Amino acid sequence: MNNMLRLGLAIAAVIIAVDQVSKHYLIDLMARHPGGIEVTSFFNLVMVWNRGVSFGMFAGDNVRWILVAVAAVISVVVFFWLRKAANRMLSIGLGLVLGGAIGNIVDRIRFGAVADFFDFDLIFMRWPAFNVADMAIVVGVVVILLESLFQGRKSDKLSA
Repeated sequence: MNNMLRLGLAIAAVIIAVDQVSKHYLIDLMARHPGGIEVTSFFNLVMVWNRGVSFGMFAGDNVRWILVAVAAVISVVVFFWLRKAANRMLSIGLGLVLGGAIGNIVDRIRFGAVADFFDFDLIFMRWPAFNVADMAIVVGVVVILLESLFQGRKSDKLSA
């Protein structure tokens, strides 16, 4: 196993562990505080079961296994991409996405929905509730995009 694959898988494993431990703790905490917990004037802890995808789209009990299958296929694709990663930045980004995707797959299998807790109410918008896995996916995608931009510049300079 090469170092880039090992790095990405280690990051994925950490994300899965942190995601699942935080969900275990927060599901229990939210059961005792069904109305949510106001942490600051713009941040609350809430209990939201997301049966759909981003922003609750495609929600419904009959799509649970379809969403598990789609996320599993995406995870396999990300894993194979990770096997070919040639630098740390790409390995980190792919590891974050892989760990987040698997963390949410675990929820869909265990609960039939993804547990979301973090609720931001910003002056200009209210962001949908999310969890550690969702944060890892978003940060991972940003890292992959940045890596793509910077690697593209390096490749352009080398070929010129």
